[in-house]
Amino acid sequence: MRHYEIMVILDAGLEEDAIRQVLDRTTQLLNTNGATATKVDRWGRRRFAYEVHHRNEGFYALVDTKAEPAAVKEVDRMLGLADEVIRHKVIRLPDKAVTVNSARSSGQEGEPVATNENGAI
Repeated sequence: MRHYEIMVILDAGLEEDAIRQVLDRTTQLLNTNGATATKVDRWGRRRFAYEVHHRNEGFYALVDTKAEPAAVKEVDRMLGLADEVIRHKVIRLPDKAVTVNSARSSGQEGEPVATNENGAI
């Protein structure tokens, strides 16, 4: 199982029950496909930096989950079809955080870098 974050932006004009239903449908779909939704973080209403679908505000929610790629693909499809969802984004988080110090200690620092004739990478 891989670790994912699913950001969902819902229409800000929705009632609290409609928002809860969409988030419950999302977590329920994950659970039926063998995933575990570890956390649903409701950020609340936020103003957009620019107009999206003739709207200036949206309700943000972040779903943290561990799932197989097939389960996440199904949730992605469901969110794309939902009329309440303005935007959504699925992000796969890395398994291990790679730090700069660990790359240096493994001897990768002195390896040559491919450049073009101007010296740019």
